[in-house]
Amino acid sequence: MTAAEALRSGRPVVLPFDTVYGLAAEPHHEESTRRLYELKGRPPTHPTALVAADVAALVALLPELDERVAELLPSQLTLVVPNPAQRFPWLTGTSPQTLGVRVPLLPEATRRAVEHVGAVVATSANVPGGLDPRRLEDVPERIRSGAAAVVDGGELPGTPSTVVDLTQGVPGILRSGAVPEDEVLRRLGAAVRSS
Repeated sequence: MTAAEALRSGRPVVLPFDTVYGLAAEPHHEESTRRLYELKGRPPTHPTALVAADVAALVALLPELDERVAELLPSQLTLVVPNPAQRFPWLTGTSPQTLGVRVPLLPEATRRAVEHVGAVVATSANVPGGLDPRRLEDVPERIRSGAAAVVDGGELPGTPSTVVDLTQGVPGILRSGAVPEDEVLRRLGAAVRSS
C-alpha cells in the first residue's frame, strides 16, 4: 500500500518532512486522527498541526487565515493561529479557538502523498518526549510496524519546526527549533510591513 493510499483509507503513515520524520494521517475525519494519537501514544488533549502541501491548499481549508500568516510560508515554522470557526476540533486539544498549521518544503515523495489528500495531520514520529527522529531507524519500531506505510527519505536535519504563537497581539515563540528566533522575528516584521 502506498502512503497516499494509506492516508486516503484513514490509516497513519511515517513520512520524511523537512525537519524530522513525521507520523501523518488524513485530517478531515476524527477517526483517522484518533488512530494517529493511539499509535504515537499521544493524549487526545494535546494539539497537533494541520500540514498542507502548499499555501493555496491551507487557505482553502482555513479561508479566514490572515494573509500575513500565509506570507510566512512555506517554511520550517509551525504557526498557532486563531481558529474562530473552530475547524478541525479533534486537532486543537483543549483550545478549539486556535489551530497549529504548517506548510513545509516537503521532500518529493511526501509532497505527492500530502497533495493526494490535500493536507495531513502530522506530528513527529516518536513517542511523547522521545528523541526527534532524523533517520528512519530512529522512529520507534512500534510506530514503524503500526503504520500502514513507511517512506524512507534518508537522513533529515533532525531539528523540529519552530512553533510560533500568532494568536495574541505580540507573537511568541512556544518552541525553539529549525528557524532561529531572530529570523522568526525578522520575517514577522517583514510580513507586518507588507500589509
